[in-house]
Amino acid sequence: MEKDLKALRIDRNRKRARQPRNLWLMGLIAFVLGAVLSGLVFLNLSLQTPDAAVADVQADRATSVSAAAGVDPAPKRNRTLLIASGYIVPRHRIEVSSRIMGKVAWVGVDKSDRVEKGQLLVRLEDAEFRAQLQQAQAGHDSAQARLTELETGSRPEEIQRAKAELERSRADLENAELEHRRLSQLIESGVIAQQLVDDARSRRDMAKATVAVAEKNHLLLEIGPRTEQIQAARAELERSQADISYWQTQLKETEIRAPVSGTILERVVEVGEMVSAYFMGGAVLVALADLDDLQVEMDISQSDFHNISPENGCKMSPIAYPAREYECELDEIAPEANRQRATIEVKVQILKPDQYLRPEMDVQVTFFRRQPDSGTEVTTPGETG
Repeated sequence: MEKDLKALRIDRNRKRARQPRNLWLMGLIAFVLGAVLSGLVFLNLSLQTPDAAVADVQADRATSVSAAAGVDPAPKRNRTLLIASGYIVPRHRIEVSSRIMGKVAWVGVDKSDRVEKGQLLVRLEDAEFRAQLQQAQAGHDSAQARLTELETGSRPEEIQRAKAELERSRADLENAELEHRRLSQLIESGVIAQQLVDDARSRRDMAKATVAVAEKNHLLLEIGPRTEQIQAARAELERSQADISYWQTQLKETEIRAPVSGTILERVVEVGEMVSAYFMGGAVLVALADLDDLQVEMDISQSDFHNISPENGCKMSPIAYPAREYECELDEIAPEANRQRATIEVKVQILKPDQYLRPEMDVQVTFFRRQPDSGTEVTTPGETG
């Protein structure tokens, strides 16, 4: 029994003798693991693209040159000055209204239609305006005839007739005077009554008045109408011409045409609806804009406004197409800030818009620093835009 217990006892000297061998084994394992890791690192470096390797070399060279020249390369790496959110707006949005009141008879466009300048968009009923124009034209013709008559003067036949009337009235006057003298002589002898003499005197006086009227008529026909009459006739003609112009303008306003070329953004009128004039609170018929002339409108915080400058460049990317980038440039800065929101409105012009961009789309605009001499974006070697 005692002999078995001694066999189970641990020999401490033997353990100390085997300890160096365990250390050697652990060192061998560490060496193998280090070699494997080194091989993986080497393999990873060998799989890098040539451009990336060249970029790393250029970055090291640029850093070395900047350090040798005493220039800190850190500002170049920070080329992005500001990223702001905004939305696309047309540079000019045109809302077309009617200048007269009427009922819509025809609508020729719909939303998203492309229209050219002068193209007919909406037509109003025009029967009433055509009737008014015809009436004005008739009045003009009458005034023109009256003026022509006055300016031409009396015809030779009219003058001859007036002269004949004058001669007849003079002959009547001569007969009336002879009869009055004869009866006056008879009244002295008491042959006739005084009443006959008085009647003869009245006929003589009437003949004299008739001669005076005939002489004036003949004279007026010879000298023609007065200047005042001609001027009055001319004024009437001008008034009738103004009536024609007015109703022509009203008739033309029944056709609403596109003021510029562009795309229909909104159509808010239908056939049969009544529309009122724009100066009476008339509603918009259609809205259009040129989608080749787009801007981005943003509200820039006053704390970031120092990054907005014409010398800095900018790029725009719509939220709907984040992989697409468009160049832009600063176009407009609001003349005053928004006190409540502590912002300043800024607009940038999109240089080359395409069919992917639409008004009211959300976008992100990145402002970056340009090189002063070339106007290109400042980039750090090895960085990709």
